[in-house]
Amino acid sequence: MLDQVRERCRLKHYSLRTERVYLYWIRRFIVANGRRHPRDMGIVEVEAFLSALATQDDVAASTQNQALSALLFLYRQVLGIDLPWMESVVRAKRPQKIPVVLSRDEVTRLLALLDGQVSLMGALLYGTGMRLMECVRLRVKDVDFGRNEICVRNGKGGKDRRVPLPRKLHGRLHEQVERVRVIHGQDLLLGLGEVHLPHALARKYVNAGREFGWQYVFPSPRHSLDPRSGNKRRHHVDEAVLQRAVKTARMRAGIDKPATCHTLRHSFATHLLESGHDIRTVQELLGHKDVATTQIYTHVLGRGAGGVLSPLDRD
Repeated sequence: MLDQVRERCRLKHYSLRTERVYLYWIRRFIVANGRRHPRDMGIVEVEAFLSALATQDDVAASTQNQALSALLFLYRQVLGIDLPWMESVVRAKRPQKIPVVLSRDEVTRLLALLDGQVSLMGALLYGTGMRLMECVRLRVKDVDFGRNEICVRNGKGGKDRRVPLPRKLHGRLHEQVERVRVIHGQDLLLGLGEVHLPHALARKYVNAGREFGWQYVFPSPRHSLDPRSGNKRRHHVDEAVLQRAVKTARMRAGIDKPATCHTLRHSFATHLLESGHDIRTVQELLGHKDVATTQIYTHVLGRGAGGVLSPLDRD
């Protein structure tokens, strides 16, 4: 059955990460119920499993909803069972949290403590508002130096969008592209040089995977085997490399806020609004489907809570 889950995920073009997460929760659900087949279980077992996650494991609401999505995928997409009780399963309510935002000075201090490739990646996160995985998956062909733009392909929700390419990063990014050109040339001499192509492009354009334009801007320092095809390729750099570097830089900079790579994206949006850009433009740059999602950053308008005079400060 787990093989059927894999096949269905790949048929619907789900990412490898989503596939692995769904397999994890489905396997855990089956084991938690004495390895019974899901066809023999229903709403009682599903709700008991989700309740145990919340009460015993104390997982976050997003994690609980992730497990529910995996089970709904199993019943609807794999087993073909669309039972009435599925609609009555209640998703956990996610708390509304204000994003962590760094000041301009804190961003400067943080980025100054990053070195080499991770320094450029961190600057891109703040300068473009890209998500972490959008940055590490960036391809050479999607960097447009002439138009000062970067095309983000297959972002969240499968959407493409364009973000500004900071002029301050032109030189460093161009040098990085040239380093990739050298690495790619060496790989070709070894009979390698092929990268993963999305969907069925590898079958439609047989040699496209070896073209320079499709190479990752931030390649991995070593080759690896593709978990699906088994081919030996050079993938993009592991996102954990940048995550660890940002965490180390944050502590060295003396920043007490729980800042992560995603905090640079939050700071990008907040600083744009502070400088007078309209919320609709920020929504497009962030790739939000609904402007309501972008409105979480409007706490900066009117200086937010910091612009209110406390009664204790009144004469």
